This record gives sequence, C-alpha cells and structure tokens, in this order.
Amino acid sequence: MIYIHVPFCKSRCIYCDFFSTTRDADWQRRYVDALVREIKGRREEIVKAQADTIYIGGGTPSQLSAEALFWIFNALDEVCEGFALLEECTIEANPDDVTEDWAEALRETPVNRVSMGVQSLNDAMLKLIRRRHTATRALEAVATLRDKGYTNLSLDLMYGLPGQTLEEWERDVKDIIAIGAPHLSAYALQVEEGTQLRRNVEDGTFVLPEEEETVAMYDSLMRLTAAAGFEHYEISNFAMPGFRAKHNSGYWCGKPYVGLGPGAHSYDGERVRRCNIPNLERYCEDDKPPFEQEILTDDERYNESVLTRLRTSDGLDMSSLSEKERNHTLNIAKRHIESGRMSVKNGILRLNASGIFVSNDIISDFML
Repeated sequence: MIYIHVPFCKSRCIYCDFFSTTRDADWQRRYVDALVREIKGRREEIVKAQADTIYIGGGTPSQLSAEALFWIFNALDEVCEGFALLEECTIEANPDDVTEDWAEALRETPVNRVSMGVQSLNDAMLKLIRRRHTATRALEAVATLRDKGYTNLSLDLMYGLPGQTLEEWERDVKDIIAIGAPHLSAYALQVEEGTQLRRNVEDGTFVLPEEEETVAMYDSLMRLTAAAGFEHYEISNFAMPGFRAKHNSGYWCGKPYVGLGPGAHSYDGERVRRCNIPNLERYCEDDKPPFEQEILTDDERYNESVLTRLRTSDGLDMSSLSEKERNHTLNIAKRHIESGRMSVKNGILRLNASGIFVSNDIISDFML
C-alpha cells in the first residue's frame, strides 16, 4: 500500500488540523520534484509494501495540476514496474476542483476511485465551516465524475457541526444516499487544538450540539444507511456490497504501507513506524526527506491491533493474540459483553450497535 500526502489547500477549513499549506504553484512544483525524488529513493520499501492500493490524500490533492499527477504516477510506474498489482487507486478531491478538464485528465492516470469532501449539502453550514463549494457545486462534481466514467465514488459528511439540528443532518444523509454513491464516510466534528474552530468555540462564537444530539445524529445515520442497503463496516464508513475502501481496510487489518510526502506516515507491518517531518521547506530542500522513527513494543502492537480492528465490523480475531493478550482481552471484554455493548462469536470480538456509540471509551479499556 502507498499513501501520498499532498499538503496544499486553496484555503483552510476552520476545523482542520492536518498538515497543509496555502502556498502557491511554485511550491507545488518544488513539492512534486521532491516527491519524485523520494519515490525513487525509497524504491525497495515501495516494492516490498506492494502497490496493490494507492491513496492520494491531503490537504487537497485535486489542487495539483494534471501535469503534476502525471509526473507522480510516472515515477511510481517506474519504481513499481507497472501497476499490475494495483486494485484500487483513490484520490481525494474538493467539489470545486472537479472540472470537466480535470476529470478528463484524471482518466489518463491509474485513479479508479474518487473520495470527495462534501461535508454538508446545506449552503449556510458550508459557508460557516469555510468550505469553498456550494451544495449545487457538489452535485455538479458528482455528475461530472460519472460522465467521465467514475462510478466508484466516496462522499464525506460531517455531523455535530455548529448549530446543526437532527433534522438538518437527516436531510443531508437522505440527500447523499439519493445521489447513489456506493460509499459514504461520516465523521463527528472534532474540536482540535490550534484550529479556528477551537477559538470560535472557546470565545462563544459557535455553539456545538449537545452530546445527546450528536449521538442521535449517529443513530439516525446507522438507521438510514442500513435501510438503503449500506454495510456499516467501520465506525465512520458505510459501503454498498463490494465497495469497501480497500486501502483504508488495509490500515485497519495491519498491512504494511509506505507514506510519501511531508507529514506522511509509514509502517512495515511489524514493529517499525516512520513519520516524515511535516515541514514543506525541509522536504523540498533536503536530498532525503527528514523523518522520525519508532519501534513498537509488544504492548504497543497489541494496543494498535485493538484500536484498529475493533473499529471494524470484522472485529478482533482472538487467535491472533498471545495467551497473555487473549486473557487480558477476555477479562476486559466480559463486562462489556454482559452490558450488551460487545459480543464474541467463533473467537471474534466485536462491538455491538450500542457499543459503537461509546467505542472510544470501550477501546481505551483494553489498552496496556
């Protein structure tokens, strides 16, 4: 698996704490040169990790020109000696970047899946959180991608937004379902340190929904997507049969991946984690991108497995654990099973519907 981090945005949303910048096209050219250099310099890692999925995230990857995307994929093609193993290639996009020309150019790349950040179909809400597009523009972007042959589309929504009501949220979910995209990701708004949202909440400019309202929004999300035939295969992800995100599923089951670009993370599938320093200047100027590395202990590996696998409908396979870890897991799980928030069947431990609401609290109980 390969992840490429594109750190450029035209503007920043009030809630975003990802590494990104609003720098100009000259910096984008320098970034692409450095990225190609990193791809070639990490050839052995990339070949070992296998390019069965590629995910281009950000930032806003759709801010890159078609020419820049061609350079990136040409470098990957050279290192991977073609894309014979490639099953899924996803690019994130903002609706206002999806023009006829951009979508047409995208067809000349290996991209076969587009993940688009719609967030809401309420224009007032979009303006409030500083999204650049309108609801109409989002619908036009979907139509444009479909006209160019892209049917594997994933749309993002957010709930728990300032002033958002349950009725407004349910209208968004119903409208997104009606679009007919086979994949939906829905995320609760997080108030992160250092963001404009944090400042607005702290000074009273924004009032967020109460926890009970946010829980009701998530409950309605599960109900509406299930009625429409979606599989709830991960806490925040819903897919029609056959349309689960292969790349993200790889993260959740512990597959190795190589992260390219400033701020990108890598994992060897065993113990070694690496993070490129989130600094665009150093990334572009250094011959080799500066990075930090950590070696996971047994306890950290266990914690990682619990954290990722219990987020999914596939659950945690107890046979993958050591005897010590299995005993610890069953001991902690007992009270959650008795409360109806978890279940275990054929050696697989899973969250039940009522447990998903408090998944963070439950999962934290298992941490060593």
